[in-house]
Amino acid sequence: MNLKIQAQDLPLTDGLRQHLAARLAHALKHGRDVVTRIVVRLSEVDGPRGGKDGCCGIEVRRKGAPALIVEDIQSDLYLAIDRTSKRIGRALDRHLTRRRDFPMRSATRQQPLTEETPCSALPTDR
Repeated sequence: MNLKIQAQDLPLTDGLRQHLAARLAHALKHGRDVVTRIVVRLSEVDGPRGGKDGCCGIEVRRKGAPALIVEDIQSDLYLAIDRTSKRIGRALDRHLTRRRDFPMRSATRQQPLTEETPCSALPTDR
């Protein structure tokens, strides 16, 4: 699993990096085998009342599936990281549950008829 952290317009301290790594490790513990890459984007945005709010966006890349992307904005960056990591963990758990409950659809499809298909294999109307 490859973790990449991008901090825009704010210092990326060791405490922030450790907090983020701990939260992601806990939230994504069920899907470690399917996650190939995690990209975290941290930034500060102008809040509705003129102050700075922390923005955390997490993108999780998985084997053979589209990426999961979650973003959250809070007044405290640590709170935004907490909420975003919980949400991405739940989204990954939902994906894994669906994949387990609904296996590949191609295995249940009927095979197309070919010239080599014997007549006895064709359905009859009786």
